Amino acid sequence: MTIICNAKELYEAIINVSKAVFEKSTLLVLEGIKINVKETSVELTGYDLEIGIQTEIGARSTGTGQFVVNARLMAEMIKKMNSEDVTLEVVDNQQIKVYGGDTEYTVMYMNAVEFPTLPSKTDDAEIFSISQPILKSMISQTVFAVAQTDAKPVLKGELFEIENNILKVVAIDGYRLAIRNEAVKYDGETKFVVPAKALNEISKLLKDDDELTCEISVSKKHVIFEFSGYTVYSRLIEGEFHNYKGSIPETGNTEVVIDRKQLINTLERASILINERIKSPVRCIFNNGELSISCTTSIGKINDRIFADITGSMIEIGFNCKFLLDPLKTINDDKVKLLMNGGNLPMKIVPLGDERFTFLVLPVRLKTE
Repeated sequence: MTIICNAKELYEAIINVSKAVFEKSTLLVLEGIKINVKETSVELTGYDLEIGIQTEIGARSTGTGQFVVNARLMAEMIKKMNSEDVTLEVVDNQQIKVYGGDTEYTVMYMNAVEFPTLPSKTDDAEIFSISQPILKSMISQTVFAVAQTDAKPVLKGELFEIENNILKVVAIDGYRLAIRNEAVKYDGETKFVVPAKALNEISKLLKDDDELTCEISVSKKHVIFEFSGYTVYSRLIEGEFHNYKGSIPETGNTEVVIDRKQLINTLERASILINERIKSPVRCIFNNGELSISCTTSIGKINDRIFADITGSMIEIGFNCKFLLDPLKTINDDKVKLLMNGGNLPMKIVPLGDERFTFLVLPVRLKTE
């Protein structure tokens, strides 16, 4: 059996499906990509038992069949080929020749029977579609707030929740909460939790074309994303997600409208004095039409201030600088609204005039100066 593919297309497909391949596993087959040769195309699959990525590219072949090749090795060989097309030729003794131009490799392949079976769509699957760029933005504007520890495994994923034709994507790590809303066409209610690892890989593959959509199929234990020639499979995280709705304040005793970029610049200036070993909160004082920011560490001290449109009482509050910067960097609006109800309660951040995005960050207790 001989297969001829465009080298660039094959390399791109291998790199993308390799995101779902184990780098090191006790089962060698899980370090490989399954190649399913059809009459006019080649289907490539990576699957680490939690995430599966599958795609198909055009090819010319002299037969059909399946085999598994080491993902890292295959990618490096195709990358080094100095030719427009690359040929894969299956020979005896479970060997495959890979050649293009004057270069020829001969490597071993594995039996595809040993490769795990991907989940399939079930008859009772819940299905809805969403614009690819919208889904991409929903992930990027929330995934940074996913928990990084195993203390509560369900928080290592994002909640997808549909009610009244509104999809909410929610992430919580115990210190901050991020929510992004968007309208979808779906009659009914559903909710499920997708691992952040899968969402990060999906986000990289989604296109920025408003004409393109992503179909999402949800069953009891798995979710399937289909878009632009790719199918991404992910297990769902079981467990009860945090009841976040009661945590979000509707109003604040102190409301602040502030220039987003100026606030980012001010916080980044303060972050110069902070690192993983030397941590200290930024002290924020909202009063008399300005935000005063200060921070003291063993490296040094900074005092800074910027204009702010403040309604309500003066407030002094401290924050982890990174936790405050992360949502500001994902918002596109020029101005943001900050709502606070005291120095020990969470700050609510929303883009001015856009309620699709909501962010909460817990304050840090300040030492008395």
